[in-house]
Amino acid sequence: MTNRNIDTTESKAVKIAGFMFLFVFIVPTLNWALVLSQLNVANNAMATARNILTNEFIFRMGITIELFMSVGLIVLGLALYVILKPVHKNFALLGLILKLVEATLMAVTVLVPFIALQVLSGDEHLTAIPQEQLELPIGLIFNSHTAITAVPMVFLGLDMMIFSYLFFKSRYIPRILAGFGILSFAFILIQSFMFMLAPEYATMPINQIIFWAPSGLFEIVIGIWLLVKGIKRPNITIAVQRE
Repeated sequence: MTNRNIDTTESKAVKIAGFMFLFVFIVPTLNWALVLSQLNVANNAMATARNILTNEFIFRMGITIELFMSVGLIVLGLALYVILKPVHKNFALLGLILKLVEATLMAVTVLVPFIALQVLSGDEHLTAIPQEQLELPIGLIFNSHTAITAVPMVFLGLDMMIFSYLFFKSRYIPRILAGFGILSFAFILIQSFMFMLAPEYATMPINQIIFWAPSGLFEIVIGIWLLVKGIKRPNITIAVQRE
């Protein structure tokens, strides 16, 4: 058992984590709202595919931004590991591994429509195939974007529940905020499984708000808190795992 002061490395990690919490929430949210959603035509894969082909540069820009988000997730995971390793090294490492899996799967969700677009717009060997048959897959993939991301969201729910638990245990941030993080990402986990088991309920607007809004609020609040307040070592001893 030991008391510890915040060293330079951890102090930098706190600022990076605060910034990345805001980045991985705000940037993809604006990207979808202002860019990618403009191409989506609900329940009409062919119209979506034609929108993508007509606005190919916008589509490429949108998926490039999503790829940057995957990199941001890795940076966030590493920063949280540095901050929370003193609390419980094994749990922090588990959270980091799950965050890396989440980031990898998110990158795959970007790669799939990118490959489909390349096939649709650049492979001269497919000219014998009717254009409609080529357009349909990319439209279906893009229209299913939210459902596809349900898989990496499972890992998001798990890794952030672990990191939030470590924040709760450490008292680095107010326990009410850390507890809210555990709850909000439990909602994400439930919503992810709902997409797999009962998609008709998962896509209901009210359920989208109930299950997604808390985690978004948490990421904004903790991001600002870490940037402005940082973390505070409590006046109690915490368990530090020995190497």
